Amino acid sequence: MYTEEIGNAHEGQNRIKRYYWVSLFMALVFAAMIYPSPAHAQLVGTMEADIPFQFHAGDTKLPAGKYVIRMLDDSDLTIMEISRPDGSVAALFQVHSAEANSTPRKSELIFNKYGNRYFLNKVFDEGEPSGSQVAESNYEKRVGQANAEAQEHVPAHHPAQQGTSGS
Repeated sequence: MYTEEIGNAHEGQNRIKRYYWVSLFMALVFAAMIYPSPAHAQLVGTMEADIPFQFHAGDTKLPAGKYVIRMLDDSDLTIMEISRPDGSVAALFQVHSAEANSTPRKSELIFNKYGNRYFLNKVFDEGEPSGSQVAESNYEKRVGQANAEAQEHVPAHHPAQQGTSGS
């Protein structure tokens, strides 16, 4: 009888251990499913570009000129900032991960073009097939429905590389 009670106690403990491990496994699977996956790549540091036309970045219309592009600190790689080097003009816009068709040979900004309107669409860093895609604004959706789309590529560079380009 005493041996029978010990056997039942061990069986109960084994059930509790199995329940614990199954519960832990299920919690980990659930956490992995709901936790947002991080962007595959991010812009490292800042990137500079001379944009020869007026354009939209997110919901903001910006004039042609030289700009600095960077990930916004502490934004989980979901918000970028584009600004003039002197800080006189700036815009924040939401981004998500994007994949290039092939690994870009140079850093570049890709714009969607509808008629004479340009919208910043993607940012790719040289040698990185993963980049950032700008979330489409409501205005771009409306303009895009009314016009045919084309794309315009604008070269960009990291400030430290400026002297090595030979220009």
